[in-house]
Amino acid sequence: MIEPRLPKFQWGQKVKALVDLHNDGTFPDTEQDARLVAVGDSGEIVQVGTHTEANMPIYLVEFAPHLVVGCLEEEILPL
Repeated sequence: MIEPRLPKFQWGQKVKALVDLHNDGTFPDTEQDARLVAVGDSGEIVQVGTHTEANMPIYLVEFAPHLVVGCLEEEILPL
């Protein structure tokens, strides 16, 4: 069993994208692999969850109104 990793970031925290984030198929009205967020775009963590199989934190970040993207810790940096 993989030990759960505790989240480094918290709900409400401002962050910026460290990498371009692309549609992995979870945005049905957007082309597959289309860029959703560019490096340096800022947003706010609106929910912190856990990837159940990997036991790692997943952050839902609102980068723009109606644009909430799931991010790994390695993809974002606190402001």
